[in-house]
Amino acid sequence: MLFSEHNFTQRGPAYGSIEVICGSMFSGKTEELIRRLKRAQYAKLHVEIFKPAVDKRYDDRLVVSHDSNSIPSTPVEHSSSILLLSNDTQVVGIDEAQFFDEGLTEVCVNLANKGIRVIVAGLDMDFKAQPFGPIPHIMAIAEHVTKVHAVCMQCGAPANYSFRTSTDTKTVLLGEKEAYEARCRRCYYNLTNY
Repeated sequence: MLFSEHNFTQRGPAYGSIEVICGSMFSGKTEELIRRLKRAQYAKLHVEIFKPAVDKRYDDRLVVSHDSNSIPSTPVEHSSSILLLSNDTQVVGIDEAQFFDEGLTEVCVNLANKGIRVIVAGLDMDFKAQPFGPIPHIMAIAEHVTKVHAVCMQCGAPANYSFRTSTDTKTVLLGEKEAYEARCRRCYYNLTNY
């Protein structure tokens, strides 16, 4: 049960929050996550950062943006590990949240109800333009949602679709510019058979 009384601290309701940064590939989601987390560190807040263990594209332990900015993180296999590793934390950052299990929604609620600021970044849609993983549920319960846009690699318009250039049809395919292009709605649907 997501919103039960036991999710609050003994002092009464705490004032945590959930923020979501979402968009397509190459839209700057991780860049914005890193920016917010570094500002929290600059404010001398205790920050913990997590990413799915499966994401090893740039580094096993660092969260790295396409612009090569990075911040240390803890890779975890399951969302429940985030709760176990977030003691005495004031801000929790979660990158590539679409790759986590559906339990991530409840983890975010539990953390926020303990007074923690939770910042989640991830793809809101998969390459078939379908809601991706737990992100849509977390967006629904978040206090703040920021949708960032890339630039369409076909026409230069604002892009919010991740077009897969490879023929692989698995939902989860870790890749970068060799496997994906950012596309606007017109270019995505004009060039897609999904």
